[in-house]
Amino acid sequence: MTRHSLLFWGLVVTAVALSGVAYSLFVYGGRAHIGAIFSVFIAMPIIAFERRLFLSHYRNWLHGLATPSFLVFSLATYYGLMVAGYVTGGYLLKISGTIEETWHQIFILPWNVVFYTFAVTGSIVFVLRVRDLLGSDIFTSLLTGRYRKPVREERVFLFIDLVGSTSFAEKHGDLRTQEFLGALFTALAEPVRRHHGTIDDYIGDAVIITWPLERGIRDARCICCVFDIIDQIEANSDRWMSQFGQMPRLRAALHGGEIITAEIGVDHHKIAYFGDTVNTTARLESLCRTLGRPVLISQDLAQRMTMPATIHADYLGEHGLRGRGQPIGVIALARQAKPMSTSAAPRLAAGAAE
Repeated sequence: MTRHSLLFWGLVVTAVALSGVAYSLFVYGGRAHIGAIFSVFIAMPIIAFERRLFLSHYRNWLHGLATPSFLVFSLATYYGLMVAGYVTGGYLLKISGTIEETWHQIFILPWNVVFYTFAVTGSIVFVLRVRDLLGSDIFTSLLTGRYRKPVREERVFLFIDLVGSTSFAEKHGDLRTQEFLGALFTALAEPVRRHHGTIDDYIGDAVIITWPLERGIRDARCICCVFDIIDQIEANSDRWMSQFGQMPRLRAALHGGEIITAEIGVDHHKIAYFGDTVNTTARLESLCRTLGRPVLISQDLAQRMTMPATIHADYLGEHGLRGRGQPIGVIALARQAKPMSTSAAPRLAAGAAE
């Protein structure tokens, strides 16, 4: 697990344990450590289930049910996980001599504990879903008010566009197209999370992904993210063909630089990015179609990182972009069949400038 993941789960476990401490103090007037242990055993399986740490296929099936069935099966699943956690925790505390309750008390989950656990886990899961919806960076920024006043910073942007979405919609209809896009956006999520990026927005059949500059160029994460997305789609080609009759084809563009970040809105708040960097990335993505290359990166951004050994870079010269006065150096990226030596990789960006 990464340091970020360890911190995340550490905070979740701490919050769950503190809820158990509060319950013990208010209901029993003591035994805070017992309450903390029971709370972790009872609530954490539910949270882990919601975070897809186990039974992920069952969870996906569950979320595909109609609302009445979803509610019934969800409540039954949560209750089963509570009972399993309560019995496991009670058994371990009993055989260790920590508690003196009878075996009957250990194996019967009190209803007041059930209702309290539903309240605690429901609150935590709700907060985590809002965090997932907004993205961890944006969620934290909104809580701390970091961007209430506009901030000048550097970021990397990745624009990804689905090729042929219009023809797919004409053939299969809007509803089927939305299902296709939903499956694609779901496939994007894990590679973006793995490479510490944030999905900023969905615009029609396009996705905007962003990183703070230093995080995005470290270990060429922004580039690796693009090709991990492509690899994941190709690895599931049979599923795409069976469900939709075709595989998604993508166009992607990467660029980075200085932008202005600000929190905007009154009833609906959003972290928004302003500046030439965002517009240039969008124009660069449009250039993919003109040049017939699926993945492009600006020369400026490419020169700020070391290319992965598995990526081939092809300098395409300078190109003018609509709405931009200065031409921009453009590099096409692709998987190469044979990895190059690590000593040769750093020279790619430098060679493009020659």
